Amino acid sequence: MEQQLIEDSLKERFSNDIVSFDESSDILTVTVEKTVVVGLIKFLKEDLGFNFLTDLCGIHYPQQELQLGVVYHLHNFLNNTRIRVKTFTSIDKPEIDTLTEIFSAANWMERETYDFFGIIFTNHPNLIRILNVEYLDYFPMRKEYPLEDQTRTDKDDRFFGR
Repeated sequence: MEQQLIEDSLKERFSNDIVSFDESSDILTVTVEKTVVVGLIKFLKEDLGFNFLTDLCGIHYPQQELQLGVVYHLHNFLNNTRIRVKTFTSIDKPEIDTLTEIFSAANWMERETYDFFGIIFTNHPNLIRILNVEYLDYFPMRKEYPLEDQTRTDKDDRFFGR
């Protein structure tokens, strides 16, 4: 299946809600509004044959207005075609609809994304932490903390190329 055919099909059906198209590493990437991501992925599965959810993960871009996002990777085995779907949400109200009705495999992936990024998947059947302790009061994969301890005195930056 050619990427132009996929792009045209998505433009025809979701033209007002598509933010952008991009092609990197030979994978078509479509960025959409969060309100249509479930409908778009359902369309990709039922009409275009992307019947395997390879991955679902969170991302955090602190410099953007909509800081948190979810990336979905889908695969069409029949045509050996992959597609990446991205959607973004605000950090103040980090909610995106669940995909568990379309792909049951999304259950654990969404729980992991919630666990590490704090993205709430609305209507998820059991959205609880699965890898971190339940009383953890922050989300460790968000870029809200410096990577290094700024108070350390035992390191010499000359040895690290700084």
